[in-house]
Amino acid sequence: MIVSPDSEITLVFGRQRAIVSPWGAALRRYFFLGPDGDEHDVVWGYRGGAAKKGGQGDVLIPFPGRIADGRYEFDGHRYQLERNDKEGPNAIHGFVRAIPWTVTEVSDAQASFTVQIDADMYRARGYAFSLSARVTYSLAAEGLECSFSVLNAGDLTAPVGVGFHPYFTVGTGSINEAEVEIPASRYLEFGDRLVPTGKVLSVEGTPWDFRRLRMIGDTRLNHCYMDLLRDSAGWSVASLRNPMDGRRVTVAMDASFTALVIYTGDAITEAPRLALAIEPMTCATDAFNHPEWGLKRLAPDQSFGGRYTVRATNPSGST
Repeated sequence: MIVSPDSEITLVFGRQRAIVSPWGAALRRYFFLGPDGDEHDVVWGYRGGAAKKGGQGDVLIPFPGRIADGRYEFDGHRYQLERNDKEGPNAIHGFVRAIPWTVTEVSDAQASFTVQIDADMYRARGYAFSLSARVTYSLAAEGLECSFSVLNAGDLTAPVGVGFHPYFTVGTGSINEAEVEIPASRYLEFGDRLVPTGKVLSVEGTPWDFRRLRMIGDTRLNHCYMDLLRDSAGWSVASLRNPMDGRRVTVAMDASFTALVIYTGDAITEAPRLALAIEPMTCATDAFNHPEWGLKRLAPDQSFGGRYTVRATNPSGST
């Protein structure tokens, strides 16, 4: 297929629909069909490349979040990344969210995409390592699953982080009217330009403590949470709920994800606070400068992977 920013694939399972694209391997929308054919969004999305807002559905490789000033040091070498962040002179969200990926598998309810990051191409942009990445979206009775794998295809040990940038809705007019549960006991302190100061703070006694489901209200969130709370199987689960009709979305992340960014979308001028970004990340923001925050060191031929799932309860808002 010809891969353009408008290329899209619709996955179907029962009443579920997911729209994905080989352009950036993006999750562009996830919704349910109601009894009358009406559409009920779970992942707030878009159709066509030009309609994207606020990084909707982006895949973030080889680093999620910001790298302060685009600078980092790895194995004794200093690197300068492109400063492409509108909030300040930082690097943000990796290289692969606005390029074509290769479609490697498509069926009614599943699609897989792969992309190569070649050291010879990206060295001048501040990343001297070669990776091969794969992302798969699939629908089943339980809901939507997104899985990933990253292989070090080069000769040097590589720094790697992976993240995803979906926005979720439970049908409220704004997220002020929704409740959220964030399964994390600490968060990064951000300074100017939304980059970490280096301090990791407890949520205890702060407005950022959402370990129990509570109303978002007018709280402005653009926070990177750490120390995720997990069940006995190692999964961490975030929830968004509509208290009026019981609609609920749960985002479950396996042990590969060590950080979670929550963003209320205040800077999306076309649609502020319409949906909540719940962003699974294998490392925290600026982990290239703080490898203890979950940065992966992949040796040549080494790979790692993981998955997150999205479940919707009462997706049509009916009683």
